Amino acid sequence: MIYEESMDFSPSDPVGRLSSDSLRRRLAASRDHRAFCGFSMGSVTTWHTFEYCLDYFRYFMPSSGSLTTDGDYMASIVRESGHDWDDFFIFAASGTEDFAYSSFRRQIQAMEDVEDVFRTADNEAEGNLWFLVQEGGSGDSWKY
Repeated sequence: MIYEESMDFSPSDPVGRLSSDSLRRRLAASRDHRAFCGFSMGSVTTWHTFEYCLDYFRYFMPSSGSLTTDGDYMASIVRESGHDWDDFFIFAASGTEDFAYSSFRRQIQAMEDVEDVFRTADNEAEGNLWFLVQEGGSGDSWKY
């Protein structure tokens, strides 16, 4: 259960629990301040969060783990959610030597092909999908 200190105390709700509907409304209303990220299997979890929780997160940062190579399926997630292209931003990253790079790259490329939903750019004003690749990089060799 999620608790919030600023909630009004109520005798019918003495511990300040949020109802499911109230929680969903509050999470959706604050989605612009929430991100989900993960590496490898965490990246797969990030894609599933995009798939099932787009109403609650605006920013997604998957790294080296794919969900599908079907760009139309990824676009259908956005369309069915009712969100527009400018309602989310994906910062994806991988290295060319990472074992998951080829499938991850294929997913991103498939998404880029659906231009009415996914627009490549390194900023939110111009797009919603940025793919950063480190030549020769792998999961244990990222250098900044």
